[in-house]
Amino acid sequence: MAAVTKVRLGGLSQKLLKTFVTKPPLFRNHPKLCFHHSAILQVAGQEIKMPSLSPTMTEGTIVKWLKKEGDAVAPGDVLCEIQTDKAVMSFEVEEEGILAKIILPDDSKDVKVGSLIALMVAEGEDWQSVELPSGSGAPAAASPAPSASTPAAAPLPTGGSVPGTAINMPSLSPTMTEGTIVKWLKKEGDTVAPGDVLCEIQTDKAVMSFEVEEEGILAKILVPDDSNVKVGTLIALMVGEGEDWKDVAIPGSAAPAAAATPTPSAAPKASAPSSGGHAHSDLKMGPAVRTLLEAYQMSPSEVSGTGPHGLLTKGDVLQVIKQRGLTAKAPKPVPPPASAKSPSGPSAQPTKTSPQVASLKPTEGFTDIELTSMRKTIAKRLTESKTQIPHSYGLVECQVDKVMALRKQLKSENINVSINDFVIKAVAVALQQVPEINALFSNDKLSVSNVVDISVAVATPNGLITPIIKDADRLGLVQISQKMKELAGKAKEGKLQPQEFMGGTFTISNLGMFGISEFSAIINPPQVAILAVGGGRPELDGEGNLRTMMTATLSYDRRAVDEVQVANFLEVVQRNLENPNMMIVGGVPGSEGAEERQALGL
Repeated sequence: MAAVTKVRLGGLSQKLLKTFVTKPPLFRNHPKLCFHHSAILQVAGQEIKMPSLSPTMTEGTIVKWLKKEGDAVAPGDVLCEIQTDKAVMSFEVEEEGILAKIILPDDSKDVKVGSLIALMVAEGEDWQSVELPSGSGAPAAASPAPSASTPAAAPLPTGGSVPGTAINMPSLSPTMTEGTIVKWLKKEGDTVAPGDVLCEIQTDKAVMSFEVEEEGILAKILVPDDSNVKVGTLIALMVGEGEDWKDVAIPGSAAPAAAATPTPSAAPKASAPSSGGHAHSDLKMGPAVRTLLEAYQMSPSEVSGTGPHGLLTKGDVLQVIKQRGLTAKAPKPVPPPASAKSPSGPSAQPTKTSPQVASLKPTEGFTDIELTSMRKTIAKRLTESKTQIPHSYGLVECQVDKVMALRKQLKSENINVSINDFVIKAVAVALQQVPEINALFSNDKLSVSNVVDISVAVATPNGLITPIIKDADRLGLVQISQKMKELAGKAKEGKLQPQEFMGGTFTISNLGMFGISEFSAIINPPQVAILAVGGGRPELDGEGNLRTMMTATLSYDRRAVDEVQVANFLEVVQRNLENPNMMIVGGVPGSEGAEERQALGL
């Protein structure tokens, strides 16, 4: 976590305020109104749910909250202490934000894994206006019993007679609500010990290892590879050593629920427009009726509707089929436009996992790809950044011939460093000299960081992730190169730990190695800037000499950074890259442009 320095009023400003303001100012908190709906807008909070702190944990007790509402939290901070089925354990937060609402207080007992316990908001949002999910303040009402005399019976276990220990989908980050089991690393019948990795799970942050915390035998895997599962869902069973793992009893609730099918005698309650492919498209019918009509290749006009307002019922169609002695025929292929226009047709009935939908899509020229948790998080964060932060841009051209020559010289001495390593070093030195860019903006406050932790974008099969070169300004070029190779390798293998990619004070995104000469990037809040680096390209200077130029574009938060600060920063980056030998020993001393602007009072 980066140490920060808060920008506050100085002593003179406070004295002047006391001189001219004799009474404390009264600040009125006016609700934000949406004039289209005349409703008060509230901040949507990130849900923090009861985590699974051990493979066998199904519920826990919140012993004590160590943070209070309104407290800023950072990765590694302990939110609360939780009594699990093993011991009292600390529940650490893995991202920055503000604890907006504590749903369940101290000493809340028997809280199910996956239950909502608190809400967080991002830094800069009004935590006091957080929107509480419906029903969050009290436990959900019990479902009515099917009979007044006898309660509903619990599902009976199936399989063998040996009771197993439940292993539920864990909450591997405070904001995780579901995850994908990427791969099981143990198979049924394997003996496991504390520290062994059962499987790899794709969370909303990264692919993480799920370790077992007790000895036993993995008896039954209930959820296979590549399955998306809610936190708290039963995914496997363990038995003790010496027990017959093949005879494990599988809880009835673990069996997949049967797909709901329409009751034959039930008439649809809601009307739906028919497909545009029928001549009488104004007739009303439900999905079951449409299925029968298509199966027997009948037109709706051949059937008289006896339902309300002329609605065709299933009984109407069956009666005509019986009277005519019709037999089902092979269904006609439905053209793509017709299927797109009939949301109530058969193509809309299967669930998202139905093989029918998957088989139809390629014929229409599209293939649906389900978003991973990581991709959903990327989409959400980037959308928030682009819509909430006023992005502004600055661009600089750097001649990198000396960098390339020095890199070649180092390579001849078996020291392999990349152009990107030089860029990281140049930026680290520049952030020392222009600290206003090395800052975080949140809650309408600008916090200048005392450390230089540079996030570097790395492409992985699941999307971009930004491992952090911590204390980059204190590292040498070779150390930066070694650290970058280590982090990039772990990122591509999905082995990064949360502390290795959460946080950072500035971000670099380099697409030069992919042939991109120039681009702009989206700010990673609460950081105030990100540098987009293109590839080197040959150009002729004014004297006809060939040189290699590289474009660097800074996207910055205009609320927190002024153009003159951007100009100073980019000038230092440029000078560092054009004089790499000086940069390695701490940067180019002074900056004529910066001195001129300072002399002019800019």
